[in-house]
Amino acid sequence: MKNIETEFWNADEAFRYFYKKISKHGTRFADTRALFNIGFAIHKPEMRMIPTEFRKWNHEYAEAEWQWYLSRDPHVEKLGKIYGKIPPIWERMANEKGIVNSNYGYQWGRRPKPGLKSQLEYIVDKLKKEKHTRQACISIYNGLEHDRYKYDTPCTYAVQFTGVDNRLHMCVTMRSNDLWYGFCNDQYQFSKLLELVCKETGLDMGTYYHFVHNLHIYSNKLGL
Repeated sequence: MKNIETEFWNADEAFRYFYKKISKHGTRFADTRALFNIGFAIHKPEMRMIPTEFRKWNHEYAEAEWQWYLSRDPHVEKLGKIYGKIPPIWERMANEKGIVNSNYGYQWGRRPKPGLKSQLEYIVDKLKKEKHTRQACISIYNGLEHDRYKYDTPCTYAVQFTGVDNRLHMCVTMRSNDLWYGFCNDQYQFSKLLELVCKETGLDMGTYYHFVHNLHIYSNKLGL
């Protein structure tokens, strides 16, 4: 599965490349520099660590966030129990009930009605029956829930899985992605999701495709 302009072996390569590109060529956009309508591939998504020294990425936190997603509990208190504290960014995004919409595990684990399958269960069943299905899609952003997005609007629109030659590929489509915080942790969560679905379906891990309308870095993180 090719047909994409920019390809990387691992997530750190992607981070380094786009940090330099946004720093040099990004368009000024509010308090960021941004690139628009970006798509790229990571061929070894299991190589999800970000060892770039100036980024100081926290693997312990990323794994805690993954465990929070697996819990499907949208309350920030749950993340606090797993990680030992609630990161300030999640406190700011939580509503008056302590709930955030950007717990993607909550989104893919929601059921339309009691007794029906969750989105994740549905796509796993689809892929088990027919790996070439074009219907293995998970919707994260819901345009009918604007009233719930006052504090926290999910950055991800959708995730789609495609089986080719016994390998499972993933495509993530986002409206907005902060390279510094968002991408580094998002790629960790989504590559773990791809790994989970591979285990459930018996397919090998394929390529992770990442598409973003607005890929940006906040000005205070530029020039490091």
